[in-house]
Amino acid sequence: MFNLSGKVAVVTGASSGLGREAAIAYAKAGASVVLLARRFELLKEVAEEIQTMGCEALPIEMDVTDEKQVEFSIRKAYNYFGHIDILLNNAGIAVAGGVDSLTVENFDKSMNVNVKGLFLVSKYVVRHMIENNYGKIVNISSINAEIADKSDLFIRHSYNASKAAVVGLTKGMAASYGKYNITTNAIGPGLFESEMTEKSLFKSNDFLNMYNTANPMSRTGKHGELNGTILYLSSEASSYTNGQLIIIDGGMSII
Repeated sequence: MFNLSGKVAVVTGASSGLGREAAIAYAKAGASVVLLARRFELLKEVAEEIQTMGCEALPIEMDVTDEKQVEFSIRKAYNYFGHIDILLNNAGIAVAGGVDSLTVENFDKSMNVNVKGLFLVSKYVVRHMIENNYGKIVNISSINAEIADKSDLFIRHSYNASKAAVVGLTKGMAASYGKYNITTNAIGPGLFESEMTEKSLFKSNDFLNMYNTANPMSRTGKHGELNGTILYLSSEASSYTNGQLIIIDGGMSII
């Protein structure tokens, strides 16, 4: 049920962090992988690692907020493989600040990458999925779509808004495209160490101590702990799972 042999997976934000881990997990499950991100040199490293596993990988430099780049990249991927079966919308940023201090520029930056970028990539992928009457779309949201940080140590109002919008867009897509045998679901990670968080949250011992004390499992997420859910939502194991937000946070959101 989790075998992805013969499938083609598109991964945004694939150059590092959770996106890189997911791309390698797809390859281990047998899929060919299209790697999309702005940093092409890092993408080539991921592609080479996947190719050593005996799987195909196509790295393409792309900015998710640029519609022309997105349209070109998805067309290139489709022409290369002939079909696209899985889309992991992983590209995202976290901008600190509350509504009293955020600049309009930074608010727009959050929405453009986290919401507009997801919309644009989905726009050009889902057309091919409709034609093929098959697709698995997995959107990376956040625990912060459901709960917010009360601590003044790290306030991210634009991140809260953008990741909540991802959940709304996920539900809309699920409702519209389910009839084409396309499932659309979202994952809400808690705190995981990644390139994005290690430069911010993981630098604050006070924040980490607070998080680990409050979390029922007394720790942050480990590398690879999202991959099981990603593979579930990308495979036939989730054939009747549609429009859902699955939170992976060690139980943080239940308390």
